[in-house]
Amino acid sequence: MRPAPTILHLDMDAFYASAEQAAKPSLRGKPVVVGGIGPRGVVATASYEARVFGVRSAMPTAQARRLCPNAAYLSPRFTLYRQVSEAVMELLHALSPLVEPLSLDEAFVDLEAGGVPAETAAVRAVGEKLRCDIRSATGLTGSVGLAGAKMLAKIASEAAKPNGLVVIEPGTERELLGPMTVRTLPGVGPATAETLRRAGIHTVAETAEAGEAELVRLLGKAHGAGLYAMALGRDDRPVVAERDAKSISVEDTFEVDLTDRTRVRTEVLRLADRCVQRLRAAGRSGRTVVIKVRNYDFSTLTRSETLRGPTDDPGVIREAAVRLLEAVDTTGGVRLLGVGVSGLADFTQEDLFAQLATEREAEELAKAATEPAGGTGQGGEPEERPRRWHPGLDVVHEEYGAGWVQGSGVGRVTVRFETPWSAPGRVRTFAVGDPALRPGEPLPLVGGGPEGTQSSEPAILPKSLSPEPPAPAEGSEPVSGEEMSSR
Repeated sequence: MRPAPTILHLDMDAFYASAEQAAKPSLRGKPVVVGGIGPRGVVATASYEARVFGVRSAMPTAQARRLCPNAAYLSPRFTLYRQVSEAVMELLHALSPLVEPLSLDEAFVDLEAGGVPAETAAVRAVGEKLRCDIRSATGLTGSVGLAGAKMLAKIASEAAKPNGLVVIEPGTERELLGPMTVRTLPGVGPATAETLRRAGIHTVAETAEAGEAELVRLLGKAHGAGLYAMALGRDDRPVVAERDAKSISVEDTFEVDLTDRTRVRTEVLRLADRCVQRLRAAGRSGRTVVIKVRNYDFSTLTRSETLRGPTDDPGVIREAAVRLLEAVDTTGGVRLLGVGVSGLADFTQEDLFAQLATEREAEELAKAATEPAGGTGQGGEPEERPRRWHPGLDVVHEEYGAGWVQGSGVGRVTVRFETPWSAPGRVRTFAVGDPALRPGEPLPLVGGGPEGTQSSEPAILPKSLSPEPPAPAEGSEPVSGEEMSSR
C-alpha cells in the first residue's frame, strides 16, 4: 500500500450514451440507450436520464423499451468511441508513462511514475485538471478516483460518479470499506456472494471479521486469501502499462434464428473478415481460429483449429472457420455466431500454398456477399449501401449535408440533420434507395464549428440559401427529400 493516493482511476460517465448526446444536439438532456436495438439486443450503455427509469447496462433491450419507451435507442458507433478514447488516453499518457487501459473509457494511471509529488493536494490538483482537459478535448465528462491502491481508486471513481472526484486518504480504507456490500470487492461475483451469504457474510467488514482461515475454507486457498487481503484494504497490484490481449474475436446475435445453411456460412465468412480487420488494426497475427455457435435453445459450443503458424491472412482464417463450421449441426436454428483468433503473435509465418489456394475463392465469396446489398454505380461498379439504416447511423445527403438516422421502415428512412456544434436540426424523410443519401463518417465532438466553438446556427441551410431542387411536374409525386415527418 502506498503512503499517498498516487494511483488514479478514470471512468468516463455513461460513455457511449454521452458521446451520442454530444454528437446529437436534439438528444441532450433526454434519455438515450445504446446497444443492440433488435428484439434480442442488449443495452451497452444508458444515459443518466434513462437510468432514472431503471434502464441498466446488460439489460435486454426489450425490457429497457418497456421501462423507458420514449428513449432514443441507437446502434453503437465504435469508430466515434475509439476516436474519443484515443484523445482521452493521450491526456493520460501526458501524466505518466504507466497507463493501464481497461477498456475504451476506463484506465489506471500511476501518478508517482509521472513525477507527481506524493501529496494529497498535488494529486487532487492533477485529477481536477485532467477532468477539465477531458471536457475541453472531447466535450464529455469523466469521474476520477485517487487512492494508494488500484482497488480503492476504482471504488473512489465509482463513488465520484457522475462528473466528480473522490480521494481516499491512506489509513482510512477499512473505515470506508466496512459498511459496503461484499460485491464491492473485485472478484466477488454472484456465485461467490451467494457462498458468503449462506455463511452469514454480507459486508466487507464481516468478510474481514470472518478471518483468512474461514474464507479459505469457503472459497479455496487463492481466492480466500486474496479476498481477505482486499477486505482489509490491501492491494499491491502495480499499474501495468501493457495489457497483452490473449485473443481477438467478434460475434453477432441475430434477430431471427438462422436455419439456412448457406446464410450461416455467409455470416461466418463475414465475421472472419471483421476479425481479421481487428487483428490487423492491433498489429497482431494468430495461430488458433475459433468459432462460437449459440443454438436456438441457448446451448453454446465452440470449435477451434490450430494452424501451423500465426497468420493474419483473411483467406486462411476464412477457410479454417468454414472447416470448423462443417462439423457443427445448425439445422435447429442459430441465434449467435462468433469468430475469434487466439495464440496471438507479432509476426506471421504464412503457408503460401494454402494462401494462394484460398485467395481466389475468398475474393469470389466476398464479391458474392456484397452484390445483393447494393445497386450499381457509375461504370457498372457495385455501389456500397448499408444493409439496414440503423438508428444513430451517420449519413450525408447531397443537398442537406450531415445528419443521422432516427429510424427506418416500410421503404423510408427518417434523418435528422444536425452536427455536434449546431442547434437541434430538422427532420426529413427519404426513400430507402434515395441516391442522394449515403453513409457518412462520425464528426468530431468539439472544434468543428466556426472558430472551434459551438454554434447556435441550424444544422442545415434555410430554404432561401439552399440549392433549389427541381420543381416537380404538375400532378407528380413530391420529389425525394421533401419533409414528410416531424417526429
